[in-house]
Amino acid sequence: MLLSVVMPVYNEERTLEEIVRRVQAVDLEKEIVAVDDCSRDGSHRLLLELQKRHPNLRVLRHESNRGKGAAVRTGLKAATGDVVLIQDADLEYDPREYFTLIGPILDGRADVVFGSRFLGGPHRVHLFFHYVANRFLTFVSNCFTNLNLTDMETCYKVFRRAVVDRLDLTCDRFGIEPEITAKVARMRARVYEVPISYSGRDFSEGKKISWKDGFPALWAIFKYNLTGPRPEPLPRPDKT
Repeated sequence: MLLSVVMPVYNEERTLEEIVRRVQAVDLEKEIVAVDDCSRDGSHRLLLELQKRHPNLRVLRHESNRGKGAAVRTGLKAATGDVVLIQDADLEYDPREYFTLIGPILDGRADVVFGSRFLGGPHRVHLFFHYVANRFLTFVSNCFTNLNLTDMETCYKVFRRAVVDRLDLTCDRFGIEPEITAKVARMRARVYEVPISYSGRDFSEGKKISWKDGFPALWAIFKYNLTGPRPEPLPRPDKT
């Protein structure tokens, strides 16, 4: 099994070397597809240096800043693995939990796995209103998808290859999370949630998403659940 780690990057020079080190330390056959969304710091230069050291690291770059969703879409299209995982370039999510995340796919129970920050894993305690916004958006999303997720906005989403091949994503910015959720629900993918840890950072440490991004996310929930073609149900695999 080849694991593709899709890593959107925007102004993460401070954390890039460490997150790549942590991903590489996971004992799995993998490729890292890093997509630099036209960073204004030294992220792209550092990625090119890291690429020289790590043959399994592929670096792609947008010539203009298009948003996290666009970077994720570029990375998913370039990924070649049997299982594909989204990994932020900061240090909020821990790659040591990859085995927990991919387990339900490898044993044939799931097509998609969400890593939930709200199922009891250890986490940094801060930003109460960010937590409230996440839970509200997840609740609204669940009302449309009929999924009982606890953390729709999580970065850690993992897909079987067949799901990635059917995901026709269009969102450029943070609405990518509800778009992914709506489309895996509409293809009737088997979705699992597993608990993960979370070391959230604040805005002084480089956090980018804010309360203002909640409004486009809410619109994305309505848009992607109520419009567009409904895909054929995902066929069940004989094996992963």
